[in-house]
Amino acid sequence: MRCDEPIDGNFIMHKPGTDADSVQMEDVLCDFCHRHWTADQPMIEGHQGSCVCGRCLTIAYIEVVLNSADCSPEAFKCRMCLEGDADREALSRAGEAGWQSPVDEGAVICRRCIELAATALEKNKDFDWKRPRQ
Repeated sequence: MRCDEPIDGNFIMHKPGTDADSVQMEDVLCDFCHRHWTADQPMIEGHQGSCVCGRCLTIAYIEVVLNSADCSPEAFKCRMCLEGDADREALSRAGEAGWQSPVDEGAVICRRCIELAATALEKNKDFDWKRPRQ
């Protein structure tokens, strides 16, 4: 369900055959579970068209923020902000935890992006998404 060509090693998550000049809601896929964007399923966009859906964000938030787990590979590039290990180290965030998709091992989101996406999605009046609480 990926586009034909990667851009800088990242795949833009749209259905195959999507018209780039007329992208519709149902053409957009979550980078982490590959589900389609629907009117009742919130989606947050990152850099270069990357997206995380509310379901994946909920799981990532529970695992990384609430449970303090690191569900990412030892070295990773965040699919949402595109920061790699060297970038995070330069920003004094070396060793930052992340969450790796169980569907796509190349799809990892860093803790910072999990928290930013949760804040943005919670403020969005179009969806009734709430960040998980313990």
